[in-house]
Amino acid sequence: MSTTPLAPDTPARATPERRRSPWRQLAADFGRSPVALAALIVAILLVLAAIFAPFIAPQNPYDLLQLDVLDARLPPGSMNSAGTHAYWLGTDGQGRDLYSAMLYGLRLSLSVGLGSAVIAGVVGTVFGLIAAYAGGKIDSLIMRLVDLLLAFPSILVAMMLLAFLGKSVTNVVLTLVLIEWAYYARTARAQALVEARREYVEAARSLAIPNWRIVLVHMLPNCLPPLIVVGTLQVARAITLEATLSFLGLGVPITEPSLGLLIANGYQTMLSGEYWTSVYPGLALLAILVSINMVGDRLRELLNPRFVK
Repeated sequence: MSTTPLAPDTPARATPERRRSPWRQLAADFGRSPVALAALIVAILLVLAAIFAPFIAPQNPYDLLQLDVLDARLPPGSMNSAGTHAYWLGTDGQGRDLYSAMLYGLRLSLSVGLGSAVIAGVVGTVFGLIAAYAGGKIDSLIMRLVDLLLAFPSILVAMMLLAFLGKSVTNVVLTLVLIEWAYYARTARAQALVEARREYVEAARSLAIPNWRIVLVHMLPNCLPPLIVVGTLQVARAITLEATLSFLGLGVPITEPSLGLLIANGYQTMLSGEYWTSVYPGLALLAILVSINMVGDRLRELLNPRFVK
């Protein structure tokens, strides 16, 4: 029996190139915009500064024992009354180190903005998916409520709610959730209506898969891209609303100053030459809002269904 020898140099079969995951592709596309990447870095640095504020702030602005009235309204670079350290950004009317107060204020503003956006996102997404999947009277009832909330200016609704609930961080978060969930619900419903007509949903129904599983396991992941965009922009919007309410005296209490409250406190004396008490917190607020909005705009360009092939 004869045998045929194998060819000595048999070329190896070319392996197909591994396809990138959608999230890695999104990160790669996001990095192609230097402006958006710089905004993301600024936002991350500000978030880290807020998280580690108790460790990097030279003073705890909430501790009355660390405050000295003799140090009130000192200009940037001044030494404290004991001559032991300098206030690089000056002090406010209560003698608080403005740099420390800004770090803690940034922490509170971001906590309120992120917390309200996440809670509103969960609530709004659930109602939007229910409206799209159930249809009929349930859909009409939920969307009429959404239209009613969106018909009034957000700041007006927030002022009325806080005038009734009172000033506290919890009430501010609750107010922002009641205002913001409608935006998520409308977006989730619109995207879910598109997904409900897909073949995979019809196939899941024909297999008698429970409705909750179809919505949560199959439809929800495909509705996330536009919801991520809305969530990013709503964080900046929530921070803006909180700062506006605090500036008007309706937001967080004076014992827990946010950036908006710091601006309000410094605004009263800014025209007399004490610009730092209002300008520096305003610049910090501007930096976080601009960076988050630029990141959100870039994500909208990449995740908007009209541009996704």
